[in-house]
Amino acid sequence: MSHRPEADAGVDGVDLSGRTALVTGSTSGIGRETALALGRLGATVFVHGRDRDAGRQVASAIDDAGGDAVFFRADLADVDTVHHLADEIRDRTDRLDILVNNAGAHFSAGHLTSDGVEQTFAVNHLAPFVLTHDLHELLPNDGRVVTVSSGVHHRADGTFDVTTVDDYDGLDAYARSKLANILFTVGLARRLDGPTANCCHPGLVPSSHLWREASLPVRLGVGLLAFLPQRLVGGFAETPATGAATSVYLSASPAVEGISGQYFSECAPADPSATAADDTLARELWDLSEELTGISWS
Repeated sequence: MSHRPEADAGVDGVDLSGRTALVTGSTSGIGRETALALGRLGATVFVHGRDRDAGRQVASAIDDAGGDAVFFRADLADVDTVHHLADEIRDRTDRLDILVNNAGAHFSAGHLTSDGVEQTFAVNHLAPFVLTHDLHELLPNDGRVVTVSSGVHHRADGTFDVTTVDDYDGLDAYARSKLANILFTVGLARRLDGPTANCCHPGLVPSSHLWREASLPVRLGVGLLAFLPQRLVGGFAETPATGAATSVYLSASPAVEGISGQYFSECAPADPSATAADDTLARELWDLSEELTGISWS
């Protein structure tokens, strides 16, 4: 059966004409399906990714469906490149109604970025932290920030030692970054006056390019799940389209208007881990993020 995220999210009747959305990491997987769905709902979509050809294909698909799309190329591993992407967005528009922090990565080997930060944490958390900071003044009072986290965050213990890759474990690093996404959402919701901020678990999507840098056993495992028919794995694995439903729901549904600082799964509020609900840890992570990026939020 063919799925459209907007139908699964119950928002296929929502009209986003006149709205502008930025979806990071939208050249493939969940991000691509999110961008296509928002385009079909009438939004002008800013498509982002590292692959120019793939980005242009997504933008063309949105245009062909009657929407309007622009592609922006940027690698989110370094703070300077995130600032540059934000500058390009601001040059293009003075209003951003929807920001979907979707881009994410999983690395089998530990590396530090040029900023001296473990790269999974840099791409998955610090990039949304900086990009949202740089663009939040473009958000109208009813603007929405959606950050894609993961149920894997339950694995993280709340330790954020991210300036070293000693004893690096790829899955632990990924879990840590996804925990950071939730804690960031909590802190952001308290700082935004008007716009809302929520995060979500999209489900396990084996066909996502997220796993292309994972270890061989992980790649083999998710590769097998991606190969199996959906009728066999539908109980615990998602397609990119079904995985995008909650992102689209949080971006477009009238039902979540005014709701902020929450974690969602399957288009409904869900309980994150106890660690993700730790207010002290949320404040400590915010302070660390400001220190690592050199930016300061009011």
